[in-house]
Amino acid sequence: MKKLHELDISIDEFHVLVSKISGTSLVSLNDVWHGNDDSDELSFLETIESPSNMNPDVMVEREEIKDLIIESIKKLPDKEKKVIVLYYYEDLTLKEIGEVLEVTESRVSQLHTKAIMRLRGRLAQMKNVM
Repeated sequence: MKKLHELDISIDEFHVLVSKISGTSLVSLNDVWHGNDDSDELSFLETIESPSNMNPDVMVEREEIKDLIIESIKKLPDKEKKVIVLYYYEDLTLKEIGEVLEVTESRVSQLHTKAIMRLRGRLAQMKNVM
């Protein structure tokens, strides 16, 4: 079997690689397309939009909000913190949480509501400060 020594692959492997990229073409981001008018110019770069969730400022803001929520959860009373963790992170039902905490499902619901209200209040305060 013949090999391409420079690439350290066989000729067959080379042909497979070439066939994989044969439909690919390179385009300059600075290429300009002209429309019907001379004033209708559009660069390739202007047609590419990054997903909003990949935007660096959105990613940083999301991380900051996540950190604020984590800090707010840490400041909750112990039982409320446990309810939040068990419900949102462990995916337990209110009934299952009641069994773990040895309280009624109704009491778990009350604790959950209080925790959510506290979190909303703290986050609203932080939002007003910022």
